[in-house]
This record gives sequence, C-alpha cells and structure tokens, in this order.
Amino acid sequence: MAFEQDGIKQIEVSDLKELINNTTKEPIIIDVREVEEYEEAHIPGIPLIPMHTIPNVMDQLDKEQTYLFVCRSGNRSQNVALYLQNQGFENVQNYFGGMLAWDGEVKSGPEWIVSDVKELKK
Repeated sequence: MAFEQDGIKQIEVSDLKELINNTTKEPIIIDVREVEEYEEAHIPGIPLIPMHTIPNVMDQLDKEQTYLFVCRSGNRSQNVALYLQNQGFENVQNYFGGMLAWDGEVKSGPEWIVSDVKELKK
C-alpha cells in the first residue's frame, strides 16, 4: 500500500509489481544505483541512471512525467526524488525498501544502462 514520506509517495513491492506489469508508460521506473550493483542484479526492463549522474541529465527529463526511483534500500532513491522535487519535478516517487525488499524476478548484466535520456521514451 502506497504511503507518503517527506512529501514523496512511497511505492511498496506489490505496487511496483503491478506497475511493471501495467502496459502504460507511467511512471517511468529508473534504477539509481551504481553500475556494479545494477549489473549484479536488477529488475528486468528497468533502466539505470546512477544517482551521481542525475544532476547532469535532469534538464533532459520531462517535468510533466512521473518518475519512480529504485535503489538498494530506498534511501538513495528517496534522495533523488527529494532532489528532483526541489528542482520543480512534482511527480516523483520512491520504491520503499529498494532491492533489499524486492522478491520478484531479477536479471544480471548491463541490460539497460542509459547513455541518452531519450532512450526512456521507448
């Protein structure tokens, strides 16, 4: 059941599974961990934009779009959501508990490391 923390909507495991199986394009789910963590295990089909690169690509993100961020425990993704919210993004969400709470399918390897934010529009 989704809830709010520090003004950011928190999505839990069951909600995330529903969103992944949903065919709509919202929200765009983004993993913000480091490349090594992502390659070790990630949710299939979820792109990676490491947290430290978010300020560099922020201008390419659509402020009208909804984004849901994922990390290892939910802390870095919460910080990314708060940062973007402070930059004028109103539709940002956090996956509460992160990959530590994920009990669904995982994939390893460099499946979708984003080099150009336009790739997210696929």
